[in-house]
Amino acid sequence: MPDTIETTARAALAEVLPHKPLPETIELDAKLDHLGLTSLNKVLFLTSLCDQTQVGLHHFTEQDLAAMHTLGQVVEALSQHAEVS
Repeated sequence: MPDTIETTARAALAEVLPHKPLPETIELDAKLDHLGLTSLNKVLFLTSLCDQTQVGLHHFTEQDLAAMHTLGQVVEALSQHAEVS
């Protein structure tokens, strides 16, 4: 498993994008919809990312999820709930 939420998020996002970019090329400030992320793929991405980082989706309201427009916002939101080892 990648060592940070950011690295994990980049990899999970790259998996659901139609053009399959290299994870390290995805900028944190890139807007998810500009990358080609559909609503369904956003759900798949967030579900997979929460599973991989062991952050429960129950931490987020529908409004929280809708407000995540960039990869950086997703990383920030998950970081607030991630277990510190």
